[in-house]
Amino acid sequence: MDRLDTMRLYARIVELGSFTAAANDLDLPRATVTHAIKRLESRLGAQLLQRTTRCLRVTRDGRTYYAHCVRLLADLDEVESNFRDAALKPQGTLRIDLPVTLARRILIPELPAFCARYPGLTLDIGTSDRFVDLLREGVDCVLRVGELPDSGLVGRRVAMLQQVTVASADYVRRHGQPATLADLQNGHAAVNWTSPTTRRPESSLEFMVNRRRREVSLPARVTVSGVDAYLACCEAGLGITQFPRYRVADALAAGRLCELLPDVPPPTLPVHVLYAPQRQMPVRLRVFIDWLVEVMAKLQ
Repeated sequence: MDRLDTMRLYARIVELGSFTAAANDLDLPRATVTHAIKRLESRLGAQLLQRTTRCLRVTRDGRTYYAHCVRLLADLDEVESNFRDAALKPQGTLRIDLPVTLARRILIPELPAFCARYPGLTLDIGTSDRFVDLLREGVDCVLRVGELPDSGLVGRRVAMLQQVTVASADYVRRHGQPATLADLQNGHAAVNWTSPTTRRPESSLEFMVNRRRREVSLPARVTVSGVDAYLACCEAGLGITQFPRYRVADALAAGRLCELLPDVPPPTLPVHVLYAPQRQMPVRLRVFIDWLVEVMAKLQ
């Protein structure tokens, strides 16, 4: 019998006023109860109970020890209850990092429903497109767009985003609208992109031709590593770019941007949620990832 079990046993003896009653209540042999209390008193170096054939009396030391037992057992029960409740109702703080544009345009507008569904959760949200060291920065998960670097993290794909090739209306007026991939080689330019996640420069435009990926390299005078700067360069007429459709839907509808070569669109773009390997995923993280899958499905 370990110390916690012995404390529970002692508390029941005091509360019921009888070794026999406590043994019956805990479904223990009477001899086991007697032996456990003797070992407890020996370990503490104090007499806790005075026993006669007619009655059981708690000593002064016994009353002090009983008060400690009640407090410690109550604290333990509360801790275990909190964990059981958290398994059923997610609680605590979840630290996450989201791409700036996805957070602002898609995820944050949906957050009120998530918060209403899980009132015990609080969110600490960072927004960036940079590489995040989850362990060093204490972040539970990150959402990233594009191919994954080899980071040792666990990745779950939550969406595949449709992409479009676009240029500003002014660019199309000056350079013409290409009808084929071959037309791109006749005086067209691109804006180059360096991924802040993979840190790899991406100097080619990509297209899907008969289910095969084809790359086309164009001259570029500008290279950027931020999504907003990439879009600003496109709207300024500096060259052709490729974006997830949701990101430029408003600009296309307003006529500021024009879609190019819709018959050979860019390949779809994977979106993953990344988190550190762990034996058992916390329920607060699991429900957030499930919610991400639910929200991102609306973009596909």
